[in-house]
Amino acid sequence: MDYRFLGRSGFKVPALGFGTGTFGGKGPLFSAWGSSDVAEARRLVDICLDTGANLFDSADVYSDGASEEILGAALKGRRERAIVSTKLTLRAGDGPNDVGASRHHLVAGVERALKRLGTDWIDLLQLHHFDAMTPVDEVMSTLDDLVRAGKLRYLGASNFSGWQIMKSQAAAERHGRTRFVANQAYYSLIGRDYEWELMPLGQDQGLGAIVWSPLGWGRLTGKIRRGQPLPAGSRLHDTAGFAPPVDGERLYRVVDALEAIAAETGRTVPQVAINWLLQRPTVSSVLIGARNEQQLVDNLGAVGWNLTPAQMAVLDTASAVMPPYPYYPYWNGPFAERNPPPVAAVPVPTESNP
Repeated sequence: MDYRFLGRSGFKVPALGFGTGTFGGKGPLFSAWGSSDVAEARRLVDICLDTGANLFDSADVYSDGASEEILGAALKGRRERAIVSTKLTLRAGDGPNDVGASRHHLVAGVERALKRLGTDWIDLLQLHHFDAMTPVDEVMSTLDDLVRAGKLRYLGASNFSGWQIMKSQAAAERHGRTRFVANQAYYSLIGRDYEWELMPLGQDQGLGAIVWSPLGWGRLTGKIRRGQPLPAGSRLHDTAGFAPPVDGERLYRVVDALEAIAAETGRTVPQVAINWLLQRPTVSSVLIGARNEQQLVDNLGAVGWNLTPAQMAVLDTASAVMPPYPYYPYWNGPFAERNPPPVAAVPVPTESNP
């Protein structure tokens, strides 16, 4: 397994991590994508630990907390071998303070997460969304207190806009508090919005991207093909309403390119899609999700090799979309000398290339 620095920190995480949203199966569809019990989860965790994919990501809302409980049970007796990441701030109860990033909810939420996970510390806590109702100074001071108390080790954001991350970073820096080093974000060949603002921000602020839904909400698993209907019983029928929209022709253009490169390399479509992400700037770890061992083993095959520059270029072209103002490329026109591209093709730090 390739290990990379988590943003501008000295902490290394595996290139592939495991998303535990499939553990539990409780609650509405958006919070429960699978139904793995402790025995099945333990087998999936075994495979991840054996291959070095030792980052496990959860959230308090996944299966109403059951995901954290099952992850904790699956890691029992080997917690020190794992990197545990979880998230807070979405509504996790019926009370008026069971949501958001207030000091009350963060402190109580961390204590509940520690208990469910069966651990004394959380390696990475990420805020699941930006809370516009709580002062940023209150949020960052509370998180800093939890880090200093030893309950948290690193901090990150998830689903924040660029200005929301920057406001949080500025508040922390102003008072010498712990800053975010991670940004958990949606990023895929059919969802490249991350590149417009969050990727340049990540480079500037030292934020490592932890990518969720690298297969575009299941659209890049190889099950969708041009001219073929979705298989009967596919979960894509259920999740279509939650997934970010994508133009049909663009989706098929990307799928066509993935299938061609998969045939050329002897890899699967998901492996090619994930490998493309692993070569993009700022990406520290890509979260793979699996409801069974076969899916997990296939996704783990995305590491240990690299697409060629020519293959990367084919996928770049197939998935390209014009960014909105003010991100569209002035630099390709008469202002090129004064307005270089905001995203430099910098190498991603790795074990062999720090």
